Amino acid sequence: MLIRKATMEDLAALVAVERECFPPLEAATEKDFKGRLEHYADHFWLLFDGDKLIGFVDGMVTSIPDLTDEMYEKAEMHDEAGDWQMIFGVNTIPSYRRQGCAEALMKQAIADAKAQGRKGLVLTCKDKLLHYYAKFGFVDEGVSESVHGNVVWYQMRLVF
Repeated sequence: MLIRKATMEDLAALVAVERECFPPLEAATEKDFKGRLEHYADHFWLLFDGDKLIGFVDGMVTSIPDLTDEMYEKAEMHDEAGDWQMIFGVNTIPSYRRQGCAEALMKQAIADAKAQGRKGLVLTCKDKLLHYYAKFGFVDEGVSESVHGNVVWYQMRLVF
């Protein structure tokens, strides 16, 4: 297993994995990923089994403290000097789940954010995943203002 940063050549594979992991209303589009790769490819953590992309974590950096729906759509909001590493997606294809893949990706994203001098990381998740992210030190801040995909999201924050 190998974790590396993304390049534009990974676009099709990222879209394919995203479609396996999220329902259509929640999944990022090819256009979304293209913009994200153009603005912050170094804030993608990709996990491979051989040549196969099996999972990834991505998100922009900003000094805005809360994750907003606007961030998903406007990659140009990325600020490399920002305080907070946002996490937009934690993706593992179904056949590789429950094998530590997402954990390895999250640990790498957390370590990188800490090494870069960020204040911490912010993500949103569904209630069934609150306990999962808590094991990394994320704290539930309650229901997010996000209406992404017409789902109830909870904001969680890990402060260094």
